[in-house]
Amino acid sequence: MRVALALARAIDAVNEWVGRWVKWLVLAAVLVSAGNAVARYGLDLSSNAWLEIQWYLFALVFLLGAGYTLKHNGHVRIDVIYSRLTPRTQAWIDLFGSLLFLLPFCALMVWLSWRGFIASYAIGERSPDAGGLARWPIKLAIPVGFLLLALQGVAEAIKRAAELRGWLTPSHESAEEPV
Repeated sequence: MRVALALARAIDAVNEWVGRWVKWLVLAAVLVSAGNAVARYGLDLSSNAWLEIQWYLFALVFLLGAGYTLKHNGHVRIDVIYSRLTPRTQAWIDLFGSLLFLLPFCALMVWLSWRGFIASYAIGERSPDAGGLARWPIKLAIPVGFLLLALQGVAEAIKRAAELRGWLTPSHESAEEPV
């Protein structure tokens, strides 16, 4: 179990690093959006590329930040019920939810989106809009984002299993040292 917990800590560290990096993309999206609005309405200039950069940044924040959000227990759940349960029951729900729903869904998304990325890359897919950007780079973010989410799902499953065995105190923040 110590090896599994070390793996969970490594995955936590990767998603923490990615999440801290992705936070800066929010600022970049705001700046691009504001600059685009000023250029469009103040200077009567327009660019499809700048519009596409906005949605690329938006997509990157959500795709690459999903694992970080799971690590910090920030995903939506029915807290009215969940919060009333014992930590042990919560750990069981989290463990089964990860193994039965999260990980299979992420695996499916990685598999399907990887094929879409490869096809897009192979043809050098670009936006059909004049001055638009290449599409394959953002399509790569889909399998990468779901892979990061799946890895964090593995880390969370390891931590919940360790909690159930009494190796960790109940926590939804990070992999702790064994008790």
